Amino acid sequence: MGEHQSREPDVGTGTSRDDDAAPAPARTPVARTPVTAPPFARRRDPRAPLPDALLRRVKQFSGRLSTEAVASMQTQLPFFADLDADQRASVQLLVQTAVVNFLEWLQNPADNDIRFSLDAFQVIPQDLARRLTLRQTVDMVRVAMEFFEQWLPALARNDQQLIALTEAVLRYGRELGFTAASVYASAAESRGAWDTRLEALVVDAVVRGDTGPDMLSRAATLNWDANAPATVLVGTPPPDQGVSVVGTVHTVAQRHNRAALAVVQGSRLVAVVSGDIKPAPENRPFLGDLLATFSPGPVVIGPTTGTLGAAHFSAVEALAGMDAVAGWRGAPRPVHAGELLPERALLGDRAALEALNEHLVRPLQAAGSALADTLDAYLDCGAAVETCARQLFVHPNTVRYRLKKIAEITRRDPTNPRDAYVLRIAATVGRLTQTHHEPVNPITSVTSGTVRRIDL
Repeated sequence: MGEHQSREPDVGTGTSRDDDAAPAPARTPVARTPVTAPPFARRRDPRAPLPDALLRRVKQFSGRLSTEAVASMQTQLPFFADLDADQRASVQLLVQTAVVNFLEWLQNPADNDIRFSLDAFQVIPQDLARRLTLRQTVDMVRVAMEFFEQWLPALARNDQQLIALTEAVLRYGRELGFTAASVYASAAESRGAWDTRLEALVVDAVVRGDTGPDMLSRAATLNWDANAPATVLVGTPPPDQGVSVVGTVHTVAQRHNRAALAVVQGSRLVAVVSGDIKPAPENRPFLGDLLATFSPGPVVIGPTTGTLGAAHFSAVEALAGMDAVAGWRGAPRPVHAGELLPERALLGDRAALEALNEHLVRPLQAAGSALADTLDAYLDCGAAVETCARQLFVHPNTVRYRLKKIAEITRRDPTNPRDAYVLRIAATVGRLTQTHHEPVNPITSVTSGTVRRIDL
């Protein structure tokens, strides 16, 4: 019919048609391209077996290829020269194992899945695995595969063998790269799980007071400086995060060049951070970001201790404050444990009772009975100076002078409602202690450092 009437294969139906025939609707591109089986998703045809003679040649030169591949790494990779002799020998063993597995795979052309690549990474010693990063391992695989890609095709005797060997090297190198990533990812996951358990043990030891050498050793494993000051914060975790909030605490601390340990204990989030969290301008950004990791509820800060080994006292203070913070309706967020002494005393916290006695009641008694009597009268009169003066038979300015002296001694201003409440509870605790003559166990200096009012 002439060259204008040539026939072409029908992609959609497998039949032929004339060029002059009118196009049918079924021959549109949408109709002849299956949705579920696009051309790029078709399965590769099985590879034809490689000749035995070619496999024998590859096996014969495998030892030399692995040795020269390692030499190529020494030339191209700067970090390779820093490895010890034993570590370089381990790398050569790794390459030899990979070559052996490559040969085993070539002998099974019907199997399209490379199942031997993982075995190559089972011979890596632990010290070498810790020495090499994932990037360095991938670089080693890349250099070795480039070397094989360059020299293995020289063993081919025809174009078919050349193509087969080149394709095999590319596929095997790709699988080795993915396997290396999987091995490192698995190790990182295991390391992360172990670090999480170790971190929980350290924080639990701080809370319990088990601050011996074992706890300090575990903390050092988590990169905590044994000589760094420590501060404990207690709050509640966000309900939508759960234990994952621990990672958020770490991120915030690292952003501000701090160290942090955290654990979720039931309904509470306990965090130990390095350094102090005094209400200084330089600490406000860190404190603001750290508070965002807690739920909107109250957060109690324990006193800063000199080392992690003494952080148990900070944890005790913070936990006691967390138990009592509900008693102060207007408590700031965060609130220091020393600001919750009245509420803690009402709960029977003996440390708070002693702190009120030692730092508020006894200094007033040492200054003379006039100040203590003036404080009681002033509080009983509803903070009315004139009424207090008449009751004490003194001039109102005398009352004002004495109130000023009380503020200087206790660092609590009786004219401030919150300070007046603290002084009232302290006076009550002092009278009850004197009446019952009950000795109170001495408290450490941790609470004594936080008994003063702190302006946040």
